[in-house]
This record gives sequence, C-alpha cells and structure tokens, in this order.
Amino acid sequence: MTAYVFPGQGSQFPGMGKDLYDSDGNARIWFEHANDTLGFNITDIMFKGSDEDLRQTRVTQPAIFLHSVIKAKVLGDAFQPTMVAGHSLGEFSALMATGAMEFTGGLKLVAARANAMQRACEMQSGTMAAIIGMEDAKVEEICATIPGVVPANYNCPGQLVISGTLEAVTKACEVIKAAGAKRALILQVGGAFHSPLMEPARAELETAIAYTPIVNPRCPIYQNVDAHPRKDPARIKANLIAQLTAPVRWTQTMQNMLTDGATKVVEVGPGTVLQGLFKKVSKEVEAVGA
Repeated sequence: MTAYVFPGQGSQFPGMGKDLYDSDGNARIWFEHANDTLGFNITDIMFKGSDEDLRQTRVTQPAIFLHSVIKAKVLGDAFQPTMVAGHSLGEFSALMATGAMEFTGGLKLVAARANAMQRACEMQSGTMAAIIGMEDAKVEEICATIPGVVPANYNCPGQLVISGTLEAVTKACEVIKAAGAKRALILQVGGAFHSPLMEPARAELETAIAYTPIVNPRCPIYQNVDAHPRKDPARIKANLIAQLTAPVRWTQTMQNMLTDGATKVVEVGPGTVLQGLFKKVSKEVEAVGA
C-alpha cells in the first residue's frame, strides 16, 4: 500500500517549480493560471526570488501548494495513492491532489489562509522552536507550566516543535535545555503557527472554507488534528479550521498510516523532510520522492 504525503511550510527553496514549468506544457498552463488567480506573478518569486522573498507566509503557502499539486498532476496515472496526508499546509495539497477540491478553488482557499495567518502574525508577533531529544510528554509538561507556549508540531519521536510568544518560547527553551533536551532551537518563521495566537485568522479561514466546495477524496486523508483517516467533507472542513490553532500530530499520523498497511511512502512537493521523518519511525518503510 502506498501513502502519498505533502510537505508544509519550511520546504520552500529558491527556484522551486521551475523544472516543472520548463519541462511540461500542462504545468506551464497551471502556473500561469495561478498567476492570474492570485493577481500577482508568484512564478517570478518561486523561480527567481530569494530565501527571504519565499519566507513571507502569503507567498510560501501558495508556492508550496502549487509545487505539490502541479507535481501530482504531472504524475498523471502514476499517482495512485491508497492513503494521503499533508503536514499543515500540505493537508490542502493532499485534498487537491485526491480530487476533493478543484484547482482554482483550492488555490484561492490556500491564499486566503496564508493572508489570514500573515495578518494574525502582524497583530501578535510570535515564534516557534524545535525541541530535539526529549520525550513528548516531558515537553508537554514543561509547556503547561509556562503561559503563552504550546506544543505545535509532533514531527517524529524525539522531535517536537513548540509555538507561542517570543518571551514564552525563549523561556521554555531555557527550561527544556536545563531539563536535558539535546537541542532547543528557535526557528526562523513568520509567527506562532498552530497556537492560540492564530485565533484572529480563524473567522477568515472559516468563511473561506465555507465557500469552498469539498467533496469525498478518492482515498482517505489522515488529518493533522487527530491523525485519523477521513473522507467525509463536513468532518474534513471542520478539521481544517481546527488545524489552525491545534498541533500537527504528524508522529501519530505516520504511525497510523504504517499500522494501517502503508509499505511505501511517496513525498510530493519540494524538499525531502517528510521522507526523513518516516525513516525515523520505521526502518522497513520505503520512503522516496515523487
């Protein structure tokens, strides 16, 4: 059984997608349609922009979404998932690739999400930090004692990202390092994603999701908020809204996909992060890029 997984923010890189644009006529059409839909030439930023240009949330999210979904489209009949999942933003790419959303509507939804999150970041600055080499339960315990910081991304056993105000995250890193973590590294991100600081973006996202048609995907999608496989459009929409302020349960998602029979994992989109995470969970699984 093959699981297809789609990356989230942090996987972007300068020049992303240019190989697809140059080598495939249909890919060029989709990229140009995206430029028209978004109202600015995102391809210019993707192909020629700097790391800093690509780090803006309003650009990062649609750029990664485009790279992922167009790559899935280019795969054509070779794209045969038994199950799918996406890390944060990647959940939207997974839904698009499995036919739950159509291209224009999906892109508009991702752009609305990105803009809402960018505004939330500007209203209340925040940050995230990667905690390496500590049990999840211990990180949770420490976060519970420090107001303003929460677990945000359960990436794999021994790797958990926390999120919150700069002051709270900095303090949590100090306490966590003193408690024995191998590393506690502040990340270069635009804000405190998957934390209560994203609450101002919820109403905008809820409205955008309400107006976006979502139908049954062609296979189950394991969603971030609970790591369970879903096909019901109403539940999928509710989970997409909840995902904004809830942690990404990627460790549990990987474990559930493997338990449910996945023997091969294919990452579709920029980077190789998700392949590496699966290999940390299982030495038996075949994890490759599309």
